[in-house]
Amino acid sequence: MVTAIKNQKYTVEEYFELELNSEERLEFWDGNVWSMAGASPEHEQIVVNVGGHLRELLRGRKCSIFSSNLKILVPQYPPYRYPDLTVICGEGNYEMMGGMKVLINPQMIVEILSPSTEAFDRSDKFSYYQSILSFTEYIMIAANRPKITQLIKSNEGEWVQREGNGLDSGLHLPSFNIDILLSEIYLGIEFPDPLANIRLVDR
Repeated sequence: MVTAIKNQKYTVEEYFELELNSEERLEFWDGNVWSMAGASPEHEQIVVNVGGHLRELLRGRKCSIFSSNLKILVPQYPPYRYPDLTVICGEGNYEMMGGMKVLINPQMIVEILSPSTEAFDRSDKFSYYQSILSFTEYIMIAANRPKITQLIKSNEGEWVQREGNGLDSGLHLPSFNIDILLSEIYLGIEFPDPLANIRLVDR
């Protein structure tokens, strides 16, 4: 859930002060500040599943999987954002900003989609993320059905889209040369019966 913090404009310095003294994750854009707290149980379960799945697949390699508490620098969407998950292999590079460490070289970003943020995550947010030079792979995971959208940066700098649909499907992550399974990502998640409303109408 994204909630505005008061109906007033803040400077970047005032935002940094709020962040340092808040127990919530706060994001800033154009003078506005939002709280990033309040995800659904399904959202959090998927985050845990994806993080655990990736950790097993990348075991033995010098890779790190970070949760949504890690800030990443987004040049076209300053000062920083809080993706649901961030993955890097190799050394993480950081910049001090507002008294806090901010990662500047994420490779893969994962966002769990919700009805209130899906349109933004698929469009404007992705375009902002593209300003990160190290960013090569974007994963968007639906929370209401077993579907994953993957965007991969080619050697020519173009972004190629692929999708995984259904619990029996998977996707190859070329940035790390691993294959993820939707059955692992949606472990413990129950989806509504898509035919339920049709049956009610028929009756």
